[in-house]
Amino acid sequence: MENILIEKLKGPSVEEREIEMVERKGIGHPDTICDALAETASLALSQFYLQKFKKVLHHNLDKGLLVAGRAEVKFGGGKILEPIKIIIAGRATSKVGKIKIPVEKIVLKAISNWLSQNLGLSLKEIKKIFKISLDFQEGAENLKEVFRRGKEIPIANDTSFGAAHFPLSETERLTLNLANFINSQKFLKKFPFVGKDIKVMTLRRKRKINLTLAAAYISRFFKNAQEYFEAKRKVVKEIENYLKRRFNFEEIEIEHNTLDNPLAKKENEIYLTVTGLSAEQGDDGQVGRGNRVCGLITPFREISLEAAAGKNINHPGKLYQVLSFLLAKEIGKIEGVEECYVKLLSEIGKPLARPKMALIEIRAKNFSKIKDKAFLICQNYLQNLEKVQKGLIKGKYQIF
Repeated sequence: MENILIEKLKGPSVEEREIEMVERKGIGHPDTICDALAETASLALSQFYLQKFKKVLHHNLDKGLLVAGRAEVKFGGGKILEPIKIIIAGRATSKVGKIKIPVEKIVLKAISNWLSQNLGLSLKEIKKIFKISLDFQEGAENLKEVFRRGKEIPIANDTSFGAAHFPLSETERLTLNLANFINSQKFLKKFPFVGKDIKVMTLRRKRKINLTLAAAYISRFFKNAQEYFEAKRKVVKEIENYLKRRFNFEEIEIEHNTLDNPLAKKENEIYLTVTGLSAEQGDDGQVGRGNRVCGLITPFREISLEAAAGKNINHPGKLYQVLSFLLAKEIGKIEGVEECYVKLLSEIGKPLARPKMALIEIRAKNFSKIKDKAFLICQNYLQNLEKVQKGLIKGKYQIF
């Protein structure tokens, strides 16, 4: 395949640089919620299309906005005054011949279920806290035609690129693992006052780590500010113990909810919420502003800024981002590979299995031996692209 190019990486690796910054937005962060709901909408439609018509029909529900609501936070409780607005928008096939497809019903049901399952809220609470709407139109005829033409060979319905890297640096692993730990059921069972809306920002200076951790606490668990600060100390201690057991940095400094007034007496002087979500009144969200396919935001790496969430399986803005990460991950696990970057470029209307360019950059001592292996791995994935697409329909791969 003439469009696969393997190159040797030059210059210092990310691990060798003095400074590194990494971020992860937790499952309840407004931007993550937007990504999750756009992807949930796409998955629900894709699965319906496949079951009803034996193929995924054209859609792109990759535009989404969360508009923060309004809440009254009180020690021991509080209430929602205005709901959080969520708008998912884009294109979807709603009619095939004389068969009408209940797009709105399918999407809204899937979204409500995701919010309930992932934010620990009942469906009754979801209706009270969120106001959800779907705004869509039929796709352009030329883009719908791409799906018909690509019945046997998947065709790209956009000119786009995907980019990914592997292995993750130690700083990246720390950030990802810590955020997932704080969002885990085990952690929340021990600290039920911690909400799902968290963010971990990591700064590495040589072998020293500085963590800025934001987490929305739930007001009904606290009678006063003193109890809140005591809870914070316990959380920081738990995180310190978790990191010491798993990582070997010289020093790890944790700064938690740093906007808090240390002399606080009132609810509005500390990070308290009714629901454990900043979206109840403090923060808006949007699809594509959150984590990349690797699960992180990595300004020291080469990444695509395009949102993967909500796109159909023939959209390279989704498919190539996931595929780039799968390729980087498999190549990056070969013995001797220190870093691997993969960049895939599509051309609209052309077969997805034949990218306009597949660039693989590798840092390895035995580069000449690994080069051929990397080529064969890339070739194999491209020849079996439909396997990746089927995995996307099933929600098998991380998108955000």
